[in-house]
Amino acid sequence: MSWPVCSVDEARAALTAPGAPFEMRAETIAGRTVRTYVNAPADMRQVLDDSRRFGDAEFLVYEGERISFEAHWRAASAFGRALAERYGIEKGDRVAVAMRNFPEWSVCAFATMAIGAVFVPLNAWETAENLARMIRKSGAKVTVVDGERWERLSDADHGSVLVTARRGGGADTFEALIGTTESWSALPDRPAPDRRLAPDDLAMISFTSGTTGDAKGALGTHRAALTNLVNTQYRAARAALRRGEDWPPPPAAVQQVVLLPLPLFHATGMHSALVPALARGNRLLLMYRWDIEQALRLIEQEGAHVLILVPTLVVQLLERLPDGGMPDLETVHTVTYGGSPAPRDLAAGVQSRFPGAVPAQGYGATETSSLVASNSHEDLLSRPGSVGTAVPCCDVRIVDDDGNDVSQGEPGELWVHGPQVFRGYWDNDEATDAVLRNGWYRTGDVVTMDEEGFLYVMDRKKDMVIRGGENVYCAEVEEAIARIPGVAECAVFGLPDRVMGEIVASVIVEQAGATLAAETVRERLAADLPPFKVPERIEVRSIPLPRNAAGKVVKRQLREAMTAISD
Repeated sequence: MSWPVCSVDEARAALTAPGAPFEMRAETIAGRTVRTYVNAPADMRQVLDDSRRFGDAEFLVYEGERISFEAHWRAASAFGRALAERYGIEKGDRVAVAMRNFPEWSVCAFATMAIGAVFVPLNAWETAENLARMIRKSGAKVTVVDGERWERLSDADHGSVLVTARRGGGADTFEALIGTTESWSALPDRPAPDRRLAPDDLAMISFTSGTTGDAKGALGTHRAALTNLVNTQYRAARAALRRGEDWPPPPAAVQQVVLLPLPLFHATGMHSALVPALARGNRLLLMYRWDIEQALRLIEQEGAHVLILVPTLVVQLLERLPDGGMPDLETVHTVTYGGSPAPRDLAAGVQSRFPGAVPAQGYGATETSSLVASNSHEDLLSRPGSVGTAVPCCDVRIVDDDGNDVSQGEPGELWVHGPQVFRGYWDNDEATDAVLRNGWYRTGDVVTMDEEGFLYVMDRKKDMVIRGGENVYCAEVEEAIARIPGVAECAVFGLPDRVMGEIVASVIVEQAGATLAAETVRERLAADLPPFKVPERIEVRSIPLPRNAAGKVVKRQLREAMTAISD
């Protein structure tokens, strides 16, 4: 049979028809009409409660700890009761979490949202100052932290009650409240308080960065997150119809096992891994930190089927594995990645190292609760530079600087409209107005679209570097550099890198009479910034930075010059 047996539009029409898995209806939300999925769950409590049907099947695996779906439900319900009864958390109050990918992270997230409170996942790698600032900004009444974060925050001005897990200090410990993971299955069969949730209630405040003084918290609803739950299956459904197969397929004969080394506080980790695993009965393998040899052992020992990665980690796997793969990894059928620019040869590399597996790529943002577009299977192999087509519920526009639609194939900024678009930034009307216009989210990404609707990301209008899936805002790094004695001016930008996708680079102009060394700058920055934000390439010079007629630094020239040197 030749591929494809139907067009992209024909596949979409079949999948969204009345009675089909991706059937949609028009709804008016906050004064704007959007298409919503008929089959999406209503709220996160429903997802948590429905997960009990998987019973004693394993949900979370962390090192030697194995937590069943029933034990997870009981733990989340117990912590939800503790939040309400011990700490007085009401509907709409904020509860933050800053920790590694421990099982407690998931319990805190679903407990918070199940009782109608607002979950605030924090970037656990941030400095104490930035973590404290985001806790204060969100107004979190309770913040759950692991031992590392407790040491970092114990003397910080955060204004929140700290609950510590995993050998943390302080008076309030997670273990005292509900016990350790091995005891969760024996907790009472008693639900958390029911606050009568609605789909458009606020569920999460996700900070887009830990920038100095200007961290922005994206407001996400239950509907937005659960729209993404449906979206996560669309790429595979479209690929099946394009191959002439049926969708949905018969139920899998064995439980699907998913490896997730990415932080749960990322949109991908939360929205495209944790929530789908709970909703679909998958076993989720968590890692303390990325270690390629440990990851390979987990894939073999647990029989992992799906790997959820960023391009950086995929590149490392491809460089570690031989062409043709390894017999012990034959269970892998999907390798999915996103979060940063991907090399064009990544999809073909996946197939060469994981024979029988399909590559899959997603494109989205915190402000869209993860997916806007997705690509996989033959479509990704035939269009390796494309992030795919927009998911069904999502409208997209590609516009010029004046907001006018560009011609097909011409570059422009991508605008997104749909039920998964965030409500705005927490307590920041100015930032909200800058990116939301009549319900359309202005992504800041420059893209093109081909005749079948496949999107190609060309560049970013936003001054941001995505290093191995971590967002680094240049303004924050520039401000830190400017505080170093002897710096006259500086510019921070991204350089392409095969392994990390991008790395952080900087050009610094030293003051007259000053003598700065790149290594000295790095040492000073290491005291103020987390390691992933410290520039890996630094050039110190005495001539001024190039500027345009408006006085803005022309970073493109700096980037091109530094790239030419590295080549």
